[in-house]
Amino acid sequence: MREKILEKSNELFLNLGFKSVTMDEIASALGVSKKTIYKYFKNKTELVNGVTLSMFNTICLGINGICELNLNPIDELFSIKRLIMENLKDEKSSPQYQLQKYYPKIYASLKQKQFHIMQDCVINNLKRGIETGLFRKEIDLEFISRIYFNGMLGIKDKDLFPLKDYSMNLLMTHYLEYHLRGICTIKGIHQLENQLKQK
Repeated sequence: MREKILEKSNELFLNLGFKSVTMDEIASALGVSKKTIYKYFKNKTELVNGVTLSMFNTICLGINGICELNLNPIDELFSIKRLIMENLKDEKSSPQYQLQKYYPKIYASLKQKQFHIMQDCVINNLKRGIETGLFRKEIDLEFISRIYFNGMLGIKDKDLFPLKDYSMNLLMTHYLEYHLRGICTIKGIHQLENQLKQK
């Protein structure tokens, strides 16, 4: 039952936002009483925490799976982007923004976890890009991985990028192109342009 509650809550939170979904609505969508939910999660904050952790773990597993495929680093980044879009359903309700505003402690802890996972993943990706001649040799791995992470958070700021003007899918594609054009060799640019043609 716990998994069912997490799954349904996740779906509702992504579509309607963390703030607007009530425990009553979750219970009703599941066809159970609120008491059933409280058996597993003592309040909404605990449920939000459970949902974000579950989503984080699902995405991490997916990213690990993609990394194990040993794709070229540019294709790998686009595959990760597709995985994130599938899991976050194009983020219609700007969940990150709402999490930051209404559940700052959960947001801070999640951001920390994301940073550590992404840091390893991105540095690895950059090293392989340099080895395969797709990325320039002289790039500063630590700096690029941190600026990449910061930019990924930045494009989710709905004051800067209102969802009515930009879909999350489009933002992520633009951002990946922006990131890669800054670090690619000529060979890398060709690979990037092939990837963009497939969109």
